[in-house]
Amino acid sequence: MRETPAFYAEDIQDFPSGNSLKARCYKTEINIGDKMYVIGQADEDSALSVRVLVRDKSAAQWIYPTVLGTKPRNIKGFSAVPLGQDKVLIIKKGANPGDCFWFLEVDTGYVREQQKLCGTKVVAWSKGAIGNAEKPIVISGPSGVGKGTLINKLMEEFPLLFGFSVSHTTRSPRNMEKDGVHYHFTQKGAMERDIKEGKFLEYASVHGNLYGTSIEAVEMVADEGKRCILDIDVQGARSVRASSLEAVFIFICPPSMEELENRLRARGTETEEQILKRLQNAKTELEQGVSSGLFDHILYNDNLEECYGRLKKLLGLDGNSGSSLQSLSLGVHLPLEHSVSLVRDNRIIIRCSSSELKEAATNMIVLDASSLKGGAPGRTRGLDMYQAEPCYEGLEVINKLS
Repeated sequence: MRETPAFYAEDIQDFPSGNSLKARCYKTEINIGDKMYVIGQADEDSALSVRVLVRDKSAAQWIYPTVLGTKPRNIKGFSAVPLGQDKVLIIKKGANPGDCFWFLEVDTGYVREQQKLCGTKVVAWSKGAIGNAEKPIVISGPSGVGKGTLINKLMEEFPLLFGFSVSHTTRSPRNMEKDGVHYHFTQKGAMERDIKEGKFLEYASVHGNLYGTSIEAVEMVADEGKRCILDIDVQGARSVRASSLEAVFIFICPPSMEELENRLRARGTETEEQILKRLQNAKTELEQGVSSGLFDHILYNDNLEECYGRLKKLLGLDGNSGSSLQSLSLGVHLPLEHSVSLVRDNRIIIRCSSSELKEAATNMIVLDASSLKGGAPGRTRGLDMYQAEPCYEGLEVINKLS
């Protein structure tokens, strides 16, 4: 059983909930530094989303910032808690466990970078997630090295552990291709805008069409409880390494260039010109993959089964077929009526409404936001949530503050 931190009067600070202006309209105000952030619904008839106004107190001027990311929707009420000087935690009332927690970033590295690009004040939304996902796996190697076969063997043996991210492209669908299955088909202008906003880990232009891997596509695999595999070239791996994504980088090598040429010719699917071009590209990729320090691990595929065994051992899968993803949720459904207080070290008390002391003890939840990872334009992971076990004195303090 985890050790619950003690609650003392000097540690606890209550925070307001979104106040009801009229039917289904809410807002609250949060002060961070010399700015006040007003978070709320625009009006009764608007979509259930959250808008943000920023006021610079020194100039007493209202600023309407550029808002990036997916906004929280279906708001029945919410609480807002500032976490340091760079973000605000939004706790939605009456929401399901996968949609309870959102972060409004106001001064993170991503926000500052986007402000330089936009030339205006920027804030960004990031969806919160309980627990931490395993690091994605980036697998690269020249054409014909067998990386596709190795990945397929992983997927076949561990179908519940691994998943592919679905790439985006601006080209039109072919034959039986389905949107969201084979590719996310999108417009060039929309993809260029998302690239500018830092939403893509890697991208390339091929014959006038854009192809790329979005952060959201990787996050969706993690949301399913699976570890994401990215099968990309060395150039794409370099882009991912330069991003904020923490991943494991693996490069697959052939035993020799001669053997690689034999494999390419044995496939019988390409012309002589295509084979020579692939061999030239392979030579460049091998030089970059082995000597650049870009990859964490290098595996030589001289024998498929032996190489696959080394890959499994590298991923901690030798003799282990259980899920490698950490627990993501307790399935806690926060009721519409609850109060929120911040304890030191970014630990937050969520107390469900109750008039009985005994019920208060069983309806107090601690949300631990002290070990967050990620953030916009992806998920903010690392939240932990557990039932509080406060002492009588702690309850007495919270009762007085409620």
